[in-house]
Amino acid sequence: MKFEERHLAQLAAVVETGSVSDGAALIGLSQPAVSRTLSQMEKRLGQPLFEAGRRPLVPTLIGQQLAAHGKVIWQASRKASETVRGFQRGSVGTVRVAGVPFFMDAFISQMIGEFQRLEPDIRVDQSYGNLPELQAGIKSNQLDLAICPMGIVEAGSGFEFTPILPGRNIVACRTAHPLLKKRGLSSTDLLDHPWIAPLPGSPLLADLHAILLSIGMSEINIRYSGGSLLSVLNYLEETDALTVMPHSVVFALRRDRQVTVLPVTIPQPERTLGLLRMAGAARLPASEKLLRHIVTRFGDLRQMIQRHENAVVWGM
Repeated sequence: MKFEERHLAQLAAVVETGSVSDGAALIGLSQPAVSRTLSQMEKRLGQPLFEAGRRPLVPTLIGQQLAAHGKVIWQASRKASETVRGFQRGSVGTVRVAGVPFFMDAFISQMIGEFQRLEPDIRVDQSYGNLPELQAGIKSNQLDLAICPMGIVEAGSGFEFTPILPGRNIVACRTAHPLLKKRGLSSTDLLDHPWIAPLPGSPLLADLHAILLSIGMSEINIRYSGGSLLSVLNYLEETDALTVMPHSVVFALRRDRQVTVLPVTIPQPERTLGLLRMAGAARLPASEKLLRHIVTRFGDLRQMIQRHENAVVWGM
């Protein structure tokens, strides 16, 4: 004998509340509709679902057993409804986000942690990539959101770019670097020390070549290359090497690491850090929430970073 799942769920609601009217209200149905369902079930069974004359209602043995199955159905349906409502509010779901390594490690991973304190039921899958990989990931629906530095015309058709921080690069060094004590820094001073090369494919690598052109040199002494942000910082703190790095990254690490800005003026890229996504695509509510959180946090940081930049006495 087969019973409809919705009928079992109605029986479970009545057993749960001990009343037909209260059970009906619990699952959003009318009392007459639930009464008809129980009557039909009893006719099919050929025996009562509830003991006669008992208030609140007390299920018979068969009624109790069928209600147990119905409760599983009812609770699953309720959880499904809660999931849908949470998804629509942006309180549940998975956001797939990727970005250039230095910014993801210096800023975004911490912001994701802050975000998940507020939205603990949203999962964030983070990965790394430079602009070509990020654009491909968004186009193929493997990513919901990307964080990367981009020039004015780089986004391309089909993409939407939301700027969050103006780009500025600096030469970074350890806080005890001998050049920090030198007055009147010159371009030749930069060539007297080894360098760390940015990751292959990174915009910073192109920026390093621009620095070389500006000081009239074709190459420098590369001692270390291809490292993550953590490995670059570890190497930088133990040597007199120099590297090109976004100023905002050094700002983010200013209290935790022995790395600082070498106050020399270098060519600046026409590039802005921002959020990249598909233009005109349907927006996942959870993804929109994370995007708004990142935009807000960078809005808070922008003036602090600017004040830090203005405090540096730039030379050369």
